[in-house]
Amino acid sequence: MGAKSGKQFLQRLDSTPREVWYGGQRITGGISSHPAFQGVAKSIAALYDMQLRPELKEVMTYESPTTHEPVGTSFMQPRTMDDLAKRTAMMSAWANYSGGMMGRTADYLNSSMMAMAAAADFFDKDGRDYASNVRNYYEHVRENDLLLTHTLINPQVNRGVGPSKQADPFIAARVVEKTGEGVVIRGARMLATLPIADEIMVFPSTVIRSGQDDMPYSVAFALPVSARGLKFICRESFASESAYDHPLASRFDEQDAVVVFDDVVVPWERVFILEDPEKANRVSEATDAIVFMAHQATVREASKAEFMAGLATLVAETIGADQFPQVQEKVSEILLIAETMKAFIRASEGNASVSRWGLMTPDYVPINSARNLWPKIAPTMASMLKLLGASGLMAIPPEGILESPARPDLDRYYQAKLADGEERVRLFKLAWDAAGSSFGGRQDLYERFFFGDPVRMASAYYGWYNKEPYKERVKELLHRKD
Repeated sequence: MGAKSGKQFLQRLDSTPREVWYGGQRITGGISSHPAFQGVAKSIAALYDMQLRPELKEVMTYESPTTHEPVGTSFMQPRTMDDLAKRTAMMSAWANYSGGMMGRTADYLNSSMMAMAAAADFFDKDGRDYASNVRNYYEHVRENDLLLTHTLINPQVNRGVGPSKQADPFIAARVVEKTGEGVVIRGARMLATLPIADEIMVFPSTVIRSGQDDMPYSVAFALPVSARGLKFICRESFASESAYDHPLASRFDEQDAVVVFDDVVVPWERVFILEDPEKANRVSEATDAIVFMAHQATVREASKAEFMAGLATLVAETIGADQFPQVQEKVSEILLIAETMKAFIRASEGNASVSRWGLMTPDYVPINSARNLWPKIAPTMASMLKLLGASGLMAIPPEGILESPARPDLDRYYQAKLADGEERVRLFKLAWDAAGSSFGGRQDLYERFFFGDPVRMASAYYGWYNKEPYKERVKELLHRKD
């Protein structure tokens, strides 16, 4: 019980049966040693180990209200400003480990689950005690320090119509029938990042129409990845065995998967929403789960911006380009992004207040602004890095040259103002992995669509934001008599 070590995480990972497909291979065991997963598995294990390090334990854990054992701080339901600050410190520590490159560390969905548990009464309907299901599941995940993944959106078959109007109504995961044992689900969802998780949460993301045809798709539940009939189909891995050639991908490629439900039975105690479009559409906002998820994401994004700023600075200084104004302008742009994201965090926490659910909740205005701005500014960092490295990002030979007869040429022709040939190539490989490799390309796409379609998000933001005070200020000036 309580906070787990990295070794315990890896043991649980390898002992938990799951149906994971990578290409033509079904991975049947020892997934932590599979080339597509071993790097990220070790990285997650390192995050769990941080919880137990004596110098970090006070930040990374808190006392369980149930067992009084130390549990992860990301499960903490904040009641005070100090609680909120502790959550941020913990999330920053994890984000800094990967330079913000891992978007689905455990604190992301832990934050969602703890908020939903505080707002559990929202889930009850028609005499069904879904509230207890949510509370019990939160406690189960917290006390066992489980790693969660989730899946939100429907497969992209025909985006011109809803799930019920597809040629096959079971393309999108939906309710097939309800039995005494539970709810039977058939269909698929995308995109589950981190299929090496312990459990999967299935929640709606896009707006569900309230018509009868969409009722079967209006569900929310959670399952162990070992559930019978649950299948993960993974994309091509970007991981590499060489940390020299691919310092980010070799460690932090989280993997993404389409999730198939072949008549999976969801026990009644794991059901949170059932055939209820109204609740499905409102759950994230009504429970403040979106606030705490976006808070965690903004902390990670600020960490990533700081990392990219440091990387850009090192590239410029190493090759002696930092003296030029045009180079300073490009690095400054990344520094501005980092400071902007940190300002959003400070504003949201500084204006935090106790919600109707009793949690000290960050102000959603700056956090929602951050989640709308980030997809627009995040790609700038990679672009700036490419411009700074220029052709040098392509002149980076594989690791094997270090032990080859051509090594003297590397030492002579690849050196830089502040680095020898080996170190310069090492730095530029890091920059390429962040901005130009397959891993970097996935990072770009991931950040652009982290919270969904940016156009729909902007439209929702426009309707949600209170613009009246600004309008009244303009009207007052228009009709001012003096």
